[in-house]
Amino acid sequence: MPRRPATRSSTRTAARSAAPDSPPAPAGRARTLLLRDEASRGAVGDLADSVRLVHAVAASELHERVIRIYRPWPTVALTRREKLMPGFDAACAAARARGFEPVVRPTGGRAVAYDPSCLVIDVIDAERDGRGDSTAAFIAVGERFVDGLVEVGVDARLGPVPDEYCPGDYSVNARGAVKLVGTAQRVVRGARLVSGSIPLGPVDALVDVLGAVNAALAFDWNPATFGSVGLEVPGVSAGAVESALVDSLRVGEPAPGALAEILRPTG
Repeated sequence: MPRRPATRSSTRTAARSAAPDSPPAPAGRARTLLLRDEASRGAVGDLADSVRLVHAVAASELHERVIRIYRPWPTVALTRREKLMPGFDAACAAARARGFEPVVRPTGGRAVAYDPSCLVIDVIDAERDGRGDSTAAFIAVGERFVDGLVEVGVDARLGPVPDEYCPGDYSVNARGAVKLVGTAQRVVRGARLVSGSIPLGPVDALVDVLGAVNAALAFDWNPATFGSVGLEVPGVSAGAVESALVDSLRVGEPAPGALAEILRPTG
């Protein structure tokens, strides 16, 4: 499949046009539910919650979009494809040796590394009328990531950079030079998850562990392509980045909620 060329997002309207607003939600139904995890449940728990959440959205008619934001455990998320490769055990050992927990993630792609200096954002959309288009979903959510980052001063664009980690046609990059956000999808009947991780600060530890993991998997990449929002806009706060991304990703006014209320009800 040909790679989509890197492009600068011109306006927020252009991004929103890729996923037009739907009719007003019925009374009692929030169009966007916003979930902020207070603490990581560990690498395995964080990913398991993402899977459980997409199933919960599919089974409910209360929300058309759920945005979940959390600061992750130090994690190297590998894929099912990599689990079958000869270097998988060595890659896991390299991750553990550097204080990162290796897990196999439910989405596609290649190995990614993230830790509490990153934001992970899960965007779960209800798909009541059957499965939507994966390419359209990558573009729609990717453009909204771009617009949120532009709001805080990043020269953000949609498209890959040469020799990036976890290469993808719809990566979010800065200046056409470094990768800032990689997105991946999981689809179930009735809902779709698009997840992205955004480094905010120094990336030395992330580059180190990913370099060791990719070496074990015999995957060539250029460590200089690993960027972060903080390196692009020194001094920008995590709160400002989070607020800008939520504002770009939301559909209507978001209603706050708690992950525990959806996944671990008490009554």
